Amino acid sequence: MRAVLMSRFGPPDVLVPAEVPDPVAELGQALVEVEIANITFVETQVRAGKPPSPAMAPQLPVIPGNGVGGVVSSVGAGVESTLLGKRVVTGTGGSGGYAERVAVDAAGLIEVPDGLGLAEAVALLADGRTAMALIGAARVRAGETVLVEAAGGGVGSLLVQLARNIGAQVVAAAGAEHKLELASELGANVTVNYSNPLWADRVRERLGGVDVAFDGVGGAIGRSAFGLVRVGGRFCAFGMSSGAFARIPDGEATRLNVAVTWGPQIPPENFLRLTQTALSEAAAGRLHPVIGQRFPLEQAAEAHGAIEARATLGKTLLLTGPRAGQSR
Repeated sequence: MRAVLMSRFGPPDVLVPAEVPDPVAELGQALVEVEIANITFVETQVRAGKPPSPAMAPQLPVIPGNGVGGVVSSVGAGVESTLLGKRVVTGTGGSGGYAERVAVDAAGLIEVPDGLGLAEAVALLADGRTAMALIGAARVRAGETVLVEAAGGGVGSLLVQLARNIGAQVVAAAGAEHKLELASELGANVTVNYSNPLWADRVRERLGGVDVAFDGVGGAIGRSAFGLVRVGGRFCAFGMSSGAFARIPDGEATRLNVAVTWGPQIPPENFLRLTQTALSEAAAGRLHPVIGQRFPLEQAAEAHGAIEARATLGKTLLLTGPRAGQSR
């Protein structure tokens, strides 16, 4: 089968198309004919040899990819045959996703609801779960003011919508005007470009501050976002696209009575529930994943390069099927 193989860590071109043996569904597993593979920003960090945690570095060589969508074509022993032919999304356990087929734990399969496209379901597989967990952890309430950084990205664009649906006033922050235009279309009340060094001052002048800040950038931008949080507010970091999390001294957070959380703390037993909730919200028309780019499987390197260059909007997907060459 066709796949993308990584034999060393480094720049995007370490992702090389290859022919590899087909996987086989063993005990408790299902074989999924992959149509769409998910790409996350963390995967670009892992590929570069700079994972957020050393434990995330895989053994090489490896087929990257941790999220896929497709149709179940066979099942192993101990798995119900009723799964055959079902449209599903699932995690792969950390690797193997950039390929035409994957053998995965059947217990982790999530059936795609009627009325929801497979691409949309894959776009929500990781980002939807993350956004739902963040909104819950921050306890966002109607009438509050919520700042969302990286508002044009996969998780950020979902946070804008979820906070808006609750009834919060949403401040969307991003580094490009077209990303801010997207955030406005998704329901943001205020937009601000953080490529302007005075962006936080402008938010403060207009709104005084925010009750909740979702930090997807880290570094200096995340530190400025923390400075906007009102006494008694919440600061939730979910990414570090700048290369490092924001530095928030414990004493300062305690003095201001600001609750700080680092990343969505999701117990494994909640993965399925949170993803299913996100899919149900999308099927009901209340949540719209933004898919900005679709690349053929063989162009995984180009996809990673676009993400690292901040040239993407919303979610980036890899396509393995006959429509893989369609417009991005």
